[in-house]
Amino acid sequence: MSDTHVEPKPTHKPHAIERQMPEDALADVMGGALRQEIKVLDHGFIALVDAMPRLVPTPEGQTPTADGAIVQAARVSYGQGTKKVSEDRGLLRYLLRHRHTTPFEMVEFKFHVAMPIFVARQWIRHRTANVNEYSARYSILPDRFYVPSLDEVRKQSRSNMQGGDERFKIDEASEVETAQEFLDFLKDVEALYPRYMDLTEKGVSRELARMGLPVSIYTEWYWKCDLHNLLRFLSLRMDPHAQEEIQAYARAMHDLVQPIVPLTMEAWRDYAFESMHLTRLEIEAIQDLARGGQGAFGSENRREKAEWDAKRQRLGL
Repeated sequence: MSDTHVEPKPTHKPHAIERQMPEDALADVMGGALRQEIKVLDHGFIALVDAMPRLVPTPEGQTPTADGAIVQAARVSYGQGTKKVSEDRGLLRYLLRHRHTTPFEMVEFKFHVAMPIFVARQWIRHRTANVNEYSARYSILPDRFYVPSLDEVRKQSRSNMQGGDERFKIDEASEVETAQEFLDFLKDVEALYPRYMDLTEKGVSRELARMGLPVSIYTEWYWKCDLHNLLRFLSLRMDPHAQEEIQAYARAMHDLVQPIVPLTMEAWRDYAFESMHLTRLEIEAIQDLARGGQGAFGSENRREKAEWDAKRQRLGL
């Protein structure tokens, strides 16, 4: 047998790469920052660590934004898009107004977030993002627990079974006593953390030891999401009906992305977040009012009627 070495034939011929340089100078939508961070709650934070596109062509005198990437996706034959901000703004508003959402998926944001586990469990229900969470199977969770202040303790809502709204009155003895009792309960739970540490040091596996940790302890993750789904997240989690703790993160997220896609955020507020959806029954009630009627509402469902009453009040009808 011959031991002559035979070189394998190449299976792929490298392609020639054509490079197109931008007409305008490139600018960083994050202003050269490695991360932009906002503190949330007592020990939490949300930090913007990357954006796509990160570098954008920016005519002299203009602020670099990623709105142009959305315009470029919507007008694929235009190459880099238009030169006029007014034209870009008009197109973005048209897209959001008519719910043409795919161009907004061309922009992405990556966040580093530290939040209590109970907030993370609400957050993870938005299944349209890429998530990598700190693992308590491999690492010890740090000694960080969320504890609200006395005036942040809320009562169970009577109309919303999954929420709390009215706060305990800290100027009334019986109510402040209950609120303080809840905070003492949280302190008692937090006081068990040394036992968690001791048991892991004695050899109990981290994947089992974490079972005794409360949902008030902080976790961390990286969360990457396209702009379309990020706007859906903000619409739901900045809503006054969302739990206050996750609202705080949503508002901070809004403030981080707003300077990067300002035209999009303006249109989102106008056509989504601060707009109003009317059902067929509500439209018929408005038509009845226009005919001189009482605004008869065609449903006996108490929740639907309450929602219609709120919309009617907002419309001044």
